[in-house]
Amino acid sequence: MGKKEFKKLLLEVMENQENPFHPFAFINGKPEIGKNVFIGFFSEINAKGAKISIGDNCDIASFVAINVADSHKKCIGLASEIERKDITIENNVFIGSHCFVKKGAYIGHHSVIAAGTIVEGVKIPPYSLVVGNPMKIKSGYYKNIKK
Repeated sequence: MGKKEFKKLLLEVMENQENPFHPFAFINGKPEIGKNVFIGFFSEINAKGAKISIGDNCDIASFVAINVADSHKKCIGLASEIERKDITIENNVFIGSHCFVKKGAYIGHHSVIAAGTIVEGVKIPPYSLVVGNPMKIKSGYYKNIKK
């Protein structure tokens, strides 16, 4: 079996779609992904049932989950449907390894999401540094840094 055939079979078995990123980056739905975007090994972009927009020049590290859906209330009987909300990631955003971006998040341009951060469904201003769980937003952190 050649490399192309193996890759096709692997994607089929994993129920993943071919993408221009890493073969183990899981893309679900039809997210809008800009130019010069990197999505790392074992990251998941789940846009099923809502919109994900990722701007240009973003770097999404390995083991990152960006997910429009939240089923926990449905599972425990507090809702009859899975909750879904859009996610927007503007241009020039870095998302570190092992982050989770929840439904409703809006990440402003030139922001950095530190490794391991759980990003809540809020609006994050441009040039922010976001760290931790619970997350803390350091608004404007990168705004005046010289090259």
